Amino acid sequence: MAKGDDALARKRNKVRRKRMRNSENAVSERVAAIIASKRRRKAGKRRGCEGMCFSLPTPDDPFNDRHGNKRKVEEPADDVAADEGDIPKKTKKDLNAKKQPLANAGAKTVTKAVREQETEGEEGRVDYDRPSKFLVVCLNAIRDAVAPGDGGGIHGAGDWGVELWRSCSAAAPCDVLDTSGACATLEQTAWLVATACDIVARKERLGMVVSCPFLLYLVPSQEKAAQVRSICKPLKPLGIHSVSLHHGASIEHQVSGLKSCEPEFLISTPERLLELVSLKAIDISNVSMLVVDGLKSFMDLNVTDKLYSIRNAILSKPQITVFSDPYDKNVSAVTRNLINGRITRLCINDSVASRGAFISQYVHFCPSEKKISKVKEIVEKILKGHAKKTSKVLLVAASDRKARDLLTSLKLENGAVIPNDSHGHSFTICSSVGLMNVHVKDRDSLVTTDVEEFETVLVVDLPPSVDEYAEVLTGAARHAVIGEVHSIFCNTDAPLAKPLVELLANCGQAVPDFLKKLVSS
Repeated sequence: MAKGDDALARKRNKVRRKRMRNSENAVSERVAAIIASKRRRKAGKRRGCEGMCFSLPTPDDPFNDRHGNKRKVEEPADDVAADEGDIPKKTKKDLNAKKQPLANAGAKTVTKAVREQETEGEEGRVDYDRPSKFLVVCLNAIRDAVAPGDGGGIHGAGDWGVELWRSCSAAAPCDVLDTSGACATLEQTAWLVATACDIVARKERLGMVVSCPFLLYLVPSQEKAAQVRSICKPLKPLGIHSVSLHHGASIEHQVSGLKSCEPEFLISTPERLLELVSLKAIDISNVSMLVVDGLKSFMDLNVTDKLYSIRNAILSKPQITVFSDPYDKNVSAVTRNLINGRITRLCINDSVASRGAFISQYVHFCPSEKKISKVKEIVEKILKGHAKKTSKVLLVAASDRKARDLLTSLKLENGAVIPNDSHGHSFTICSSVGLMNVHVKDRDSLVTTDVEEFETVLVVDLPPSVDEYAEVLTGAARHAVIGEVHSIFCNTDAPLAKPLVELLANCGQAVPDFLKKLVSS
């Protein structure tokens, strides 16, 4: 007859007690009974005769299910406080505790606990769908210290900040090119450093080792370094230390200071940073985020080669964010040398000049009856201009009928046209120069087309309004540093001459002579 589980358990316990009695660390039966009783009491599994000896039933717990333990009062959720832009109560308590003198080890433990508390429940995930509450805490700390009277200023750039956070904190971080102005604003810098804090906190929560410095923020001058340092300084109570390096202080003082601390954020001018790297006072080989604030200012100071040296000194593949002037075409070449691969274009304002920065616009004139031949000529030039590279071109026609006519009549002399789909909306041009993937769309289907994936767009038929042309311009090449928009101007497009000239002038583009004559006549 098979034995039950209780009989087997008793047999195992008997063997275990016998082994304990014969071992060198054996204790008396009285001591063993005390130890067993203590274990049962801690586990809440006391015998029936012991229950009344330690706790009594209460009106809140009439059956003594909690064994005398008081119920924990649940604190209100921090989601409400984060949505309202206030620091949660637990964080305020920790921040007040930081005012008291603490040892370095104790301070790091407390601040790390704050970061883990705000990112709790998110471990095990690599891609995050939204910023954590800790990022809101960092933004609130910066707001209260830098702009206490302007409550909505920093949070007002939320759309731009979320896009930045999404690009920087993805599983495969994407480089960012911002063309809002010559340099970053206070709100943009606040969102950027808060995003870096959020990434550090998440990595620590997952048990990853965060390299120091984690963020390298390059500035052109001592004044800009002081401004960025004032934005990062309120993050020190949260465990994020920042150091500013520039020629305003002696290099010996900065070398000794770097030996005594390991900053997460490093704000520096290129010249002083390279001096400290040559002295081996700081190691930037494992930097995870690199920010170049005001690329045009670095070019005016002739320190572009130093930017390249700093980029080459970083052995890892950092996430790069560049703030650049949208009106200078020379900046695009330097940006292409700093950023390689797919990027994300961001702009905090909606001006056409800022959103269409580094996109060259070419307006070609031809009679209406020769438009097909002009399209062939432009396509061949684009193919030769992108030699040894598979280019992706979008042709925009006025209607679906014109798009089909364009597909059937487009045959190049130096290349073969191979359809890619049965509908004939795309085809591949193969030639000795290279390959070109061409997609033909009408204006109505542009709504469902990812125009941002195309680096080159050819507007075969200009729309009746320049605003529609501007939408195509600002929507193209959002994941590349430079792009091209070609358009064919016919005699029937004469009413668009003046607004088109104004748009080209505002974007800093060259205005063709035939457009100038049309406007002046």
